[in-house]
Amino acid sequence: MTGRLPSGRHQLTRDEVAGAQRARMLRAAADAMAERGYAATTVADVIKRAGVSRETFYQQFTNKQACFVAALEAAIGQLAAAGEPITTGTPLERFDRFLGTYLASLAAEPALARLFLIETYAAGPEAMRRRLELQRHFVDLIALTFDARSAEARFGCQALVGTIVSLVTARFVEDDVDGLRALREPIVALAGKLLVDP
Repeated sequence: MTGRLPSGRHQLTRDEVAGAQRARMLRAAADAMAERGYAATTVADVIKRAGVSRETFYQQFTNKQACFVAALEAAIGQLAAAGEPITTGTPLERFDRFLGTYLASLAAEPALARLFLIETYAAGPEAMRRRLELQRHFVDLIALTFDARSAEARFGCQALVGTIVSLVTARFVEDDVDGLRALREPIVALAGKLLVDP
């Protein structure tokens, strides 16, 4: 539930109200930071967009960074869900479908993607640690997909994830969300060279 609460009396519990307010604040933080960047976004920007009071904000978050980390966790949850293992087809076919799902998830939620890909650099070490954890998760999935057991093959998986993150981040820096789709074919070709026919 991310919309505004109904006006007047309603049947929602206190926890449901708090959950709806939290969801709105997380969305507002992602949208504001996508537009203005982490450093330029203020708590006032978030509460104005979310339609909540300053008191409501501080009941749930100690500061802007805590709100950012919570929004980042939401983004990571969505991206991690896009990275579920695929079990049918050749390794390259499975990777192709995984990559397509990942790119589609980023394109569908550009504000959350920008939070994860770009704004983490300004938000401090905790945010970067969480980002790196998700990247390691993707390395593990790709290693599983290609049965990469040797140190060299594992490094190939790490290099592939690093390349994907770099190329995708560049599309968001350039405000070229539509360009994400064009990455799929060359990245799959690169995966084939790195991990299938090295």
